[in-house]
Amino acid sequence: MLTRAYGLARSLVTYHGIPGRQRRMRAFYAAFLGPGDLAFDIGAHAGNRVRAWRRLGARVVAVEPQPDFVRMLRLFFGRDGGVTVVPAAVGARPGTARLGISRATPTVSSLSAQWRATVAGDAGFARVRWDDAVPVPVTTLDELVAAHGVPAFCKIDVEGFEAEVLAGLSRPLPALSFEYLPAAHDAALAALARVEALGRHVYRYSPVETMRWEPTPGGRWLEAAELVEVLDRRRPLGRSGDVYARPALDRPA
Repeated sequence: MLTRAYGLARSLVTYHGIPGRQRRMRAFYAAFLGPGDLAFDIGAHAGNRVRAWRRLGARVVAVEPQPDFVRMLRLFFGRDGGVTVVPAAVGARPGTARLGISRATPTVSSLSAQWRATVAGDAGFARVRWDDAVPVPVTTLDELVAAHGVPAFCKIDVEGFEAEVLAGLSRPLPALSFEYLPAAHDAALAALARVEALGRHVYRYSPVETMRWEPTPGGRWLEAAELVEVLDRRRPLGRSGDVYARPALDRPA
């Protein structure tokens, strides 16, 4: 019980207690979302992005499989008609799956046993233990689109399950993001391949929770092969971040 309470408190402090983070987040996501837009938060966790996106005027579908964080999201946003909380995971097909939960560090709970085995050998995960598992319902991005509409932006942060989430999407979205973790480099490349399978996209990278872009020549968006070069350079640094994607234009900006 103490471990569980510690994990919940740690997530609250990390995602809601850092001064200035919400302001930076709103400024960053204003490039993707505005009043009346729809956003999907896949892996909503403690709801910090939900909070920022609502301040931008966007409607939010917050998808979260961990029961403790579903309760937290409903506590924070249950009376907000602009937020829909979906208590589920997202994957390649609907059904059920077992979610591996780390009670002390719930932000790294994951459906992917392969990802957990991969990162367990990384120094940054030396103290992480996945000490519980619960069955959770699984939906797909296609089902979410059918139920709620096409989002202007979709954030995917599901600890190594990103490729499976994207496998449940059959059309490109106006913009999306997925997590990059150097210890699970191949998982990010698999997610990138899923995005490209939907059509040619362009990309930018933002280092871990900085809400700033990694510099590119002229501030332009990159082709997939150029993004891979960026990730290859970031890999030895051992710090995570987020890849942002949007369908390619004839002349990417």
